[in-house]
Amino acid sequence: MKNESPRSMMLGDVEVIRIVEWQGAFAPARTLVPQSEADVWKANENWLAPDHWEPDTDRAVMALQTWVLRSGGRTVLVDTGVGKGRERPNSPQFHHWQGDFLGLLAGVGIQPEDVDIVVNTHLHADHVGWNTIDAEGEWIPAFPNAEYLIPAADDFHFGPDNAYGKGRQEDDRLVYEDSVAPVHRAGQSVLWEGVHRIDAHLTLEPAPGHTPGSSVLRLASGTDRAVFVGDLLHSPVQVLDPSCNSCFCLDAQAAVASRRRILERACVERELVVPAHFGGEGVVEVRREGGGFALHQPWR
Repeated sequence: MKNESPRSMMLGDVEVIRIVEWQGAFAPARTLVPQSEADVWKANENWLAPDHWEPDTDRAVMALQTWVLRSGGRTVLVDTGVGKGRERPNSPQFHHWQGDFLGLLAGVGIQPEDVDIVVNTHLHADHVGWNTIDAEGEWIPAFPNAEYLIPAADDFHFGPDNAYGKGRQEDDRLVYEDSVAPVHRAGQSVLWEGVHRIDAHLTLEPAPGHTPGSSVLRLASGTDRAVFVGDLLHSPVQVLDPSCNSCFCLDAQAAVASRRRILERACVERELVVPAHFGGEGVVEVRREGGGFALHQPWR
């Protein structure tokens, strides 16, 4: 386990800063991606290890991170991690997590009141936790001036109505109550569907399957392109075989369709692919190879 120093790059006129709360071995490789074959991991050990896989322990390496975008004079956070001191009884790795996310933001010159937009790519526990903070026993928005962009389909599913009808566990209820509902009560949330344009460079689009409202954030500025794919990918082996879902995907068929579609466009548009949890540099390039996809040179 380790914290990483922030790294940044410019994509056109947009500054991209990577904030890593934690990076290390997370779970057995084929527990995380159950359909993946042991031979695939072994055959690609030369580049999977050590950034994405520990061969000796057969554990996938992942990161808990947020991407900060400075675009059009505004500061945008893409996902907000696990939060601090949350009740997650059925998720031991997140239960009472003690992170220093706000301190990491301060380290790159960002105070809570500086954040203009929070993007939740979906409403799983490790993507919304720092939406809120504990203020004397009450959960309130961590970023008092921010607009929180929340996929309407996920809000409908994980909220009290549970419209999706499956996959809502006790921890999901707790996540909604401490990390989503307070943002609604404060009047800072925007429920979006279809396509939602943030500014001239940033656009949210649906990519359902992992959750009903899973989404991707596209960045286009000058000749540079990137797509922040949330949990569409948990491991690079899913690039090699997009039919492999993570153990967390709620709708397997829809998740595969979204993954193939987003990877295909990334190849055509030459978009950097930026998953929520990749270890190493956190960013990959994807190219067509034969009838499938292959990883190109990662961001250095």
